[in-house]
Amino acid sequence: MRTFTDATGRAWSIAITVDTLKRVRALVQIDLLDVLGGHLLETLSSDPVVLCDVLFAAVKPEADARQVSDVDFGRAMAGDAIEQATRALLDDLVDFFPQPKRRLLAKALGKLTTWQAKALDAAEQRLDGPKLQAALTAALMADPEPTDLRPGDSSGSALESSAVTPDR
Repeated sequence: MRTFTDATGRAWSIAITVDTLKRVRALVQIDLLDVLGGHLLETLSSDPVVLCDVLFAAVKPEADARQVSDVDFGRAMAGDAIEQATRALLDDLVDFFPQPKRRLLAKALGKLTTWQAKALDAAEQRLDGPKLQAALTAALMADPEPTDLRPGDSSGSALESSAVTPDR
């Protein structure tokens, strides 16, 4: 069993069991056993809407006891709460499986985590890199004069000129 805290400070417990799998299938039409195929793992870790639907289905008995609706739950899932909840769900899902599959899924989860960290690092390097800086500088230094206006053309909009024209 894992726990995560939503953005309002409520702690939630998640335990993947056969009952949880059946509830997620019934409420969200997602089979968590498909995580072994790889695509669901990526979806759960990259799509916060799908993740929150799955999480709510997983914690629904606890949410019902607290009288927390799926809308209220979704409103409380933002920022670091999403990362924490993703980790709790995926780690508990890995633990659900027997050893041979658990080892394989843990390896896949580790690879996905590494890939995501590298992708974020690469994006940060591009943002800090000289190519982006040069492109921004070039865009700022570009001629601000529109090239499609002929001498005598107005650059004002029809809405602006009609605002000062009295109605007839």
